[in-house]
Amino acid sequence: MDAALVTALGVIGSAIVAGTAAMYGSKVAGRAQQEGTALTGYDNLTQRLAAERDKAELDEKTAEARASAAEAKVFALEAEVARLRLLVAQLGGTP
Repeated sequence: MDAALVTALGVIGSAIVAGTAAMYGSKVAGRAQQEGTALTGYDNLTQRLAAERDKAELDEKTAEARASAAEAKVFALEAEVARLRLLVAQLGGTP
């Protein structure tokens, strides 16, 4: 074999190795991009679920506070009715 043939075979071998490395690198980069996209989507979903959970908890606390306020109003009205009945009775009337 002469030097030109050895050089040509060396170049062809180098091209095959470089092409294989480029294909493998591209494949690895594609996987990394897919994993990054999946992680970003998962993080986004987690944040949305946490926000919905917090909103549901807030809505539940708001409903409880409104129910408590309504009970307090009823109690206050019943106390006022009892006071007025006592006042009517003290003034000689019938409640």
